[in-house]
Amino acid sequence: MDTISDFFIAIKNAYLVKKDRVVIPFSKMKYEMAKILEQKEFISAIRKKKKIRKNGSEQIFLDLKLKYQDGERLFNDVEMVSRPGRRIYFKKEEIRPVRNGYGILIISTSRGVMTGDEAKKLGLGGQAIAKVW
Repeated sequence: MDTISDFFIAIKNAYLVKKDRVVIPFSKMKYEMAKILEQKEFISAIRKKKKIRKNGSEQIFLDLKLKYQDGERLFNDVEMVSRPGRRIYFKKEEIRPVRNGYGILIISTSRGVMTGDEAKKLGLGGQAIAKVW
């Protein structure tokens, strides 16, 4: 099961049915990717929520507030670059703009998760996770 692609597909599906929010199980990687989406204005807010189960254990969720402009979604599509069975790595020279600069590449580097543009400015390569536009 690929939790990262589930993260993006949940956001995409929520946009398609014009929901205001989407709730996703928490992980540090998903939280970092959500912060990038918020920074690039694909979503408007991120909140961590705790839910206490009947047996007393806690489960943490991410509550993402989706952003629309004139009733149109800002998150059109996503393309997963790396998959669990095949990791794709880019050197700093191989990082290219997504959709002529209208999209972003999310990349995991040695300094954390960031956009392809940020990684290129810092002279870093890494594992390409997804392209979002």
